[in-house]
Amino acid sequence: MKVTQGQNYDSSFEQVLHKRSDLHILRKLWHISTGSLCLFIFLRSGDPQIFWAHAIMVMALAGFAVDFFRKKYRKMNSFVIKIMGPLMRRSEREGMTGLPFYALGCSLALYFYERDIAILSIMFLVFSDPISSFFGVLYGKDKILPNKSLQGAVAGFFTCYLISLFYTMNTATIGTHILTFSIISGIIGSTSELISAFNVDDNLTIPVLSGLGMTLLNHFIVVFA
Repeated sequence: MKVTQGQNYDSSFEQVLHKRSDLHILRKLWHISTGSLCLFIFLRSGDPQIFWAHAIMVMALAGFAVDFFRKKYRKMNSFVIKIMGPLMRRSEREGMTGLPFYALGCSLALYFYERDIAILSIMFLVFSDPISSFFGVLYGKDKILPNKSLQGAVAGFFTCYLISLFYTMNTATIGTHILTFSIISGIIGSTSELISAFNVDDNLTIPVLSGLGMTLLNHFIVVFA
């Protein structure tokens, strides 16, 4: 079948549009802005950490309830899509959304980890997840796992590393141990994001596994006393 120049242009133009839509820019901005706002409120509130763990867990359970009922009631699903549609992936329109997993991951981090490590693990989720996805979609040529690329993993590592470095520089005594802690934390954070390739939501794996990894790391390289 002969393909005309116009058909080639249309096809490539559609591919470019599809590639841009895969970036989900609005979703990433929402992810970063809402997470940053919640972190800011948490840090400024002065309320006990356990209070916020409970409050965010309630949000997670409410999100799971909404997802459950909208799958059963088409009108409810249509209403949710009408409001949140621009922020949803195609798969989320008929299935589970990432929001309750996002809240659940943050809540578990606040429940189980000490304050500084909980904050770091949530910052990994807020910033590393969308940044690694962005670079993975744009430049991810070398696949290392299903839907995961070397380029995205490297972007995730540097994001987690820099977050750890700047945070510890402001909360711990300056020394070479901070650099070592930050490098290993970067590896832990990027690895926790890669695990989502095995059909586990990265909104859950990043804060929970990062927090666990940094808790163990802090026993050997003490940054947070």
